[in-house]
Amino acid sequence: MGWKDALSYARGVAHKHGVDAADAPQDAGLPLGARIGAVVTLQQSPLIRANANGSLIGMLDAGDTRIVAVSQLKLDLPGRLFRYYLATGDIDAKEKFLQVYRDGQGKVAEILYCTQLARIIPQTAEDQEAYTGEAGFGLGDRSYTLWREQLVEMGLDESDLAQVFGEGDHLDYQRGVGERHVEFMAPFTGTETRIDDAGGMHGLKQDLYLMPYVRELAGGGSETLLITTEIVASIDGDASRRGIHVDFVIGIPLEQERLVIQ
Repeated sequence: MGWKDALSYARGVAHKHGVDAADAPQDAGLPLGARIGAVVTLQQSPLIRANANGSLIGMLDAGDTRIVAVSQLKLDLPGRLFRYYLATGDIDAKEKFLQVYRDGQGKVAEILYCTQLARIIPQTAEDQEAYTGEAGFGLGDRSYTLWREQLVEMGLDESDLAQVFGEGDHLDYQRGVGERHVEFMAPFTGTETRIDDAGGMHGLKQDLYLMPYVRELAGGGSETLLITTEIVASIDGDASRRGIHVDFVIGIPLEQERLVIQ
């Protein structure tokens, strides 16, 4: 396929500074025919149903119809993960993206519609070790609890949380991979290379520590909580714009026939 990962991204940035870009990255050959600028038509019934069943998923807005950026996640797992961003969340809006998993045989095996719930910045070395799993606990534990008070402190609206939590004060998720009896499993590690234009002039590269957690919704279906520690390595090729944050993202599985990319 046409994706050339970080090497091509670097070449695209080099062209920005006057270096030959014959091999600049292209947004071609992606699963489902995705490309930057493509129009996404998504049946919202799975999202509406999940929301009614107590999911934290965010709904699509009227402007969330085009792919504004694409990325590939290279993690220590078979197959490849791709993200097609409807909103990158770089300025004010929160991220919204389709996460597509293509297995080792090249088949699209899973599609998640994902919306960013919150973002935090680890304040101490101990926090960073917990959110990277380097301490042997934290990200990678067999369960994770989201506390209502925690989400309010992160800026979520109390009235929106009332439908999800009811009279409760927490939500429990189970690790979505590995054996249930195993107390800790090291998170997946790797990189994400995102391009924001077909020529690869703009984008970012970051190192990742990622773990999926899952809970069953009260009225049926499931919800995935993706917790990802992201260490930004460069933005638009500028390695001085580094940083670290932890994203909490909610994902709802989609059937491929409910999605059209043109």
